[in-house]
Amino acid sequence: MAHRVPRDESLQKVHGAGALFSAAYGNVGSSIYYALGVVAAFALGLTPVAFMISGLIFVCTAATYVEGTVMHPEAGGSASFARRAFNELVSFVAGWGQMLNYIITVAISAFFVPHYLGVFWEPLRESPGDIVGSIALVAALAALNVKGTQESSRLNLVLAVGDVATQVLLAVVGLALVFSPDVLIGNIDLGVAPTWGDFALGIALGMIAYTGIETISNMSEEAVEPERTVPRGAGLVILAVIGLYALLPMIALSAMPVTLGPDGYTTELGTIYAGDPVLGIVENLGLGAGITDVLRAYVGVLAAVILVIATNAGMIGVSRLTFSMGQHRQLPERLRQVHPRFRTPHVAIITFSVIAAIAILPGQEELLATMYSFGAMLSFTIAHAAIVRMRRRFPDAERGWTPPGGVRIAGVDVPLTAVLGGLGTFAAWVVVMAMNPVTMAIGLGWMAFGLALYLLYRRHHDLPIAETVQVVRPEPLDVEEVEYRSVLVTFEDDPFSEQTIGTAVQLAARKSRGIHVLSMLNVPAHLPIDAPLPAEQGRAQEKIERAKLIGGRRVTGHVLRVRPGQAPKAIIDEARDIQAVAIVMQLTYRDGTPLYGKTLQGVLAKRPCRIIVAANPAAAAGPTRVPAPA
Repeated sequence: MAHRVPRDESLQKVHGAGALFSAAYGNVGSSIYYALGVVAAFALGLTPVAFMISGLIFVCTAATYVEGTVMHPEAGGSASFARRAFNELVSFVAGWGQMLNYIITVAISAFFVPHYLGVFWEPLRESPGDIVGSIALVAALAALNVKGTQESSRLNLVLAVGDVATQVLLAVVGLALVFSPDVLIGNIDLGVAPTWGDFALGIALGMIAYTGIETISNMSEEAVEPERTVPRGAGLVILAVIGLYALLPMIALSAMPVTLGPDGYTTELGTIYAGDPVLGIVENLGLGAGITDVLRAYVGVLAAVILVIATNAGMIGVSRLTFSMGQHRQLPERLRQVHPRFRTPHVAIITFSVIAAIAILPGQEELLATMYSFGAMLSFTIAHAAIVRMRRRFPDAERGWTPPGGVRIAGVDVPLTAVLGGLGTFAAWVVVMAMNPVTMAIGLGWMAFGLALYLLYRRHHDLPIAETVQVVRPEPLDVEEVEYRSVLVTFEDDPFSEQTIGTAVQLAARKSRGIHVLSMLNVPAHLPIDAPLPAEQGRAQEKIERAKLIGGRRVTGHVLRVRPGQAPKAIIDEARDIQAVAIVMQLTYRDGTPLYGKTLQGVLAKRPCRIIVAANPAAAAGPTRVPAPA
């Protein structure tokens, strides 16, 4: 009986709905720590209404992304949708807008970290302390990302749950102690406080609270059953975020009402606490001094950690997007160049981190927020238009998920969510530019620079402007037949071991078993899971070929791409899939001391079958390894 390893399985599918929710909430949920104050500065008493309207637009946008992502589960988001719906030029515009979004995510998240840590050292809450601290954070994370870091889905999930629980606690306490419908109504003077223009800008800025939906799209390549997990993950994000953004602004404005002063109508939420609005809620709940101090410290640390994770996620987003755009010949190869040692796109990380640091220098959170909104609304608008266009171009294509509601126009089913969402995001984009000439100049300048770079690069290489051209990837080797009840031999980044294969050959020979070699290739989080890594791919495949020379025709194997830390699960899944009778793993040494790495420990903890560890206490001297059953 045989088992065929399909090509699709060369990409490890590991993310369920929980992982997708935690990653997306890490971006969406983090924005409440700065969006609340920025929006309140403009929308004043109508801040809760502004968030609700932007929340409805977000629901439509989420529906668009879920439909497109389930249909084409690949990194790229709006750029990927635009490529399929329109052409490569429109795809670049969407991708370059996304790039601005990621850069400002890094800048604005980092900028607010010192403000929350200011509960421990007051100078961090003011200029230049906040500017110096945030630029130092960007530099440190850039260095870590060049060296190579990994995201932990479990840690993200724990932090996301902790963050939701904290905000729910603040909402419950606020409803009990300070919530006042009379104060909320008294905060509003239509057309005056706020003006209609400021209210419209407040809605547009409110959209920055929901831009993390791109994260789910970018992780879809590694999602288990995207047609099921992507809608569920997006739905969890919508429920959590919409609910909190409906309650917290009302509590905040009940505790910090709108007042008329020398500078006109203002609220402390958008002035004194503009840099740390959630701390403003804590300090105005009317709790005792001791409880308030403890809660301030806790919220300060939690907010800082969440924002640091959001900053790091922005850098990873920049890395993956740069690599994806380079793969489609939209950006020069130099930008997507991978470091020979760390296997990270170091040029892109350093370049865009410097741009993020420059964006921080003015120390203006309102400028960062409007720039954030400029890039996000442009990308969202293109995504909505792409979904409508794909409904017309590919009416019979399989769609694993479609939003409810739609109208039939000229024989085409048009989703109302895409139409309403597109009108909303486009209107928000126009409002941001109309109300902020500086933002319009910087944003349009960024887009013009990107288009010039794209056109010059394409013309220099004699590439068509609007057609898709990809970097040639090496084709995977032909699939092989794998015997059930085989002996599974695993290799990760460790060197090839003839003795390990010899151990497997002896074990398999007893009952004429087959031997299957699983050669794992660790792909850093900064790169797409299917990024072309020819040197690493070649070394991984070489281990399989060398095993065949030793074990003969009964040896089969394939290369499996995994993220750092996912090797134990990949090995266990493979062993169960082929019903392996044993797993042979090699024990590595450092200075004569055995290293029981996380991969070996993870497999031993689950023990899906018999585990044979090929050990050699005198590895440096080169004596024969002794199989040590576990």
